[in-house]
Amino acid sequence: MSTITAIFEPSADGTLHLPVPAAWRKLSIRVKAEMEPVSQSAKSVSDGGLKGFGCLRGKISMAGDFEEPLEDFKDYM
Repeated sequence: MSTITAIFEPSADGTLHLPVPAAWRKLSIRVKAEMEPVSQSAKSVSDGGLKGFGCLRGKISMAGDFEEPLEDFKDYM
């Protein structure tokens, strides 16, 4: 089984078209979909809009206790 994540633009008639690899075109394919609107910022990521150092500044953060010891490794410390 393969999992893909894709952002599609609806056609004028409101349908979405899913491209499949040539090897799959003669096979039966099960599709599970969760549909949700995508913000313009997420869309620009898929279009290659983010380029260069610092383009994700402010988008990624770490938990405040990131460097705290984990309970699971208490016996080894």
